[in-house]
Amino acid sequence: MAQVTILGAKGGPAVRKDGAMPTALLVQMGGVQIVVDCGLGVTRGLVQAGFDLRGLSQIVITHLHSDHVLELGPLIHTAWTTGLKTPLHIWGPPGLRAYWDGFMASMAFDCNLRVADEGRPPLGDLVQLHFLEEGAFDIGPVAAQALRVLHPPVLDCFALRLDAGGKSLCLSADTAHFPPLADLAHSADVLLHEAMLPQGVEAIIAKTGMGDQLRAHLANSHSTAAQAAQIATQAGVGHLVFYHIIPADDPAFGLPDWQAAIAGHWNGPFTLAHDGLTIEF
Repeated sequence: MAQVTILGAKGGPAVRKDGAMPTALLVQMGGVQIVVDCGLGVTRGLVQAGFDLRGLSQIVITHLHSDHVLELGPLIHTAWTTGLKTPLHIWGPPGLRAYWDGFMASMAFDCNLRVADEGRPPLGDLVQLHFLEEGAFDIGPVAAQALRVLHPPVLDCFALRLDAGGKSLCLSADTAHFPPLADLAHSADVLLHEAMLPQGVEAIIAKTGMGDQLRAHLANSHSTAAQAAQIATQAGVGHLVFYHIIPADDPAFGLPDWQAAIAGHWNGPFTLAHDGLTIEF
């Protein structure tokens, strides 16, 4: 059995009362637990899902927007103070090095003190960074493939396919409509695809106080629900799941709106993600 738990279902960095948290996933397959993206709230989400932070060993960051990387350092530091003593592998874009060095510099006082005062292994010695490129790589026994997707102005944003034990999962990361993604997702058991309701965009613009630039970014860098459904159909996947949902915390939009948006584009199993949801495949 394999499964993916949605730790954060929303797209974008803002958090609101009783709303979903930014993007984070826990994938369990092939006997390995992989955290994919570390938006705000990932640590609490993992603990709530029953994950032992001392066992944190594999993290993948799809790109460096804050709603995917903001809590990476705090997650690792919290795991370390919880008792993590074993190597931790982090996969991500080349800019990950600057993020990690900056985080370690910001926490130097605390980290050095805990090593000297509490006898912990140096945190920097546990962490190994691996930089994503397009193509195949292995995460332990899990065969992984990375595909650079279309998310301007970010150049290094990667969709992922994970295969192990006859099970397959593909996740889009953040992307505008990108037909090559259908090839990556071909016959996958589950496709997690970001999705946006066009009719919800103006509500987001109003809430954030932003204007034409945010509107243009959303239009140029993200997929509508209909476009995501088309990718799922072209790929012939078994189950379509929308995550990185835009909007995710507006009570004016619910499941019927998403179902209506994909009607005529996808007729297979469909799930709209929410925080804490676990999907087995």
